[in-house]
Amino acid sequence: MSVYPNLFAEIGRTERDIDGKIEAAFRAIFEDSQERFYFESGSDEGYMLDTGNDDARTEGMSYGMMMAVQMDRKDIFDRLWRFSVNHMLLREGPHRGYFAWSVRPDGTHNAEGPAPDGEEYFAMALLFASARWGDGAPPLDYAAQAREILRHCAHQSELVPGGRAMWDPDNHLIRFIPEADFSDPSYHLPHFYALFARGCDPEDAGFWREAAAASRRYVAKACHPATGLAAEYAEYDGTTRLMFGKKMAFFSDAYRVAMNIGLDAAWNGPTPALSAAVDRLQATLDARPELLEAACQLDGTLEGTPVMHPLGLLATTAAGALAATAEDRWNWVKRLWDAEPRKGVRRYYDNCLYFFSLLMAAGRYRNWME
Repeated sequence: MSVYPNLFAEIGRTERDIDGKIEAAFRAIFEDSQERFYFESGSDEGYMLDTGNDDARTEGMSYGMMMAVQMDRKDIFDRLWRFSVNHMLLREGPHRGYFAWSVRPDGTHNAEGPAPDGEEYFAMALLFASARWGDGAPPLDYAAQAREILRHCAHQSELVPGGRAMWDPDNHLIRFIPEADFSDPSYHLPHFYALFARGCDPEDAGFWREAAAASRRYVAKACHPATGLAAEYAEYDGTTRLMFGKKMAFFSDAYRVAMNIGLDAAWNGPTPALSAAVDRLQATLDARPELLEAACQLDGTLEGTPVMHPLGLLATTAAGALAATAEDRWNWVKRLWDAEPRKGVRRYYDNCLYFFSLLMAAGRYRNWME
């Protein structure tokens, strides 16, 4: 197993303190009686509650599975996956084989369509589970389940009448939803796609390798040349697409871009254009601290909307230090160390991003397929 950069050790934190920090964040999500948002249901299921919207989302379910496999918690992983298969997997219509992106805690669907960031995290978490724990009987035959998801992601139009793939077959870019011909920069996970090429059906390996390369090129274009900020939604050429009546471009989804760049650098080495984008982002937020509190356009123009997830923004910007080159990156690592889990109604998204960022900065977010 590779040894990944440990940024917390670089700023003088001990392994014991780092372990304690990560374990405390994990308990806040999964165990704390007041602040957790993981809940068990029935005899063998569990779900992650989006506390701001009172639903379970493929985003959170797949995030929880990734947290569980990284922390060696097969019990939690299996409960989350059973809930996903039993209550979110779509079994008919053009989205058959995908997962309903939002359901109520009792499994009732709020939506009948998928969100591709859920599918890609499901697939990666399942491949890691197979590598770390081995495969069991369905639905715990993790590798086979991952291959099935990836098969639909790339070939839905061939597999299901009226279906549409989650990745554009011509440019290899992930779509915002299957029906859309534009993307979400924060969905792009080239470090995952490189591993999908090893875990997928053999005939699709080339597709996923090209998807990794295409995503790195795309994210570099989507990050503003002066500020490093990326939009929540963007056209295939990287230009901003405003959606859902929003005036601001840099908002909650987009915070994940820096975190994704950081993890790709930790696993695969830095991509210079992406490292430069994180350097610009960190410099912009250092110079304009008000951008940590108010949403903005990519050039930094304020739009008057408060940042909904300030901890998530701070944490992911700090995780980008894995790719950054400027000396100021260490200030972001220190700020992440000093931060604590968010409490209250909006804690779900912030604490997911916070936990992932802690793992990354500590060198504990591991590629279990090595």
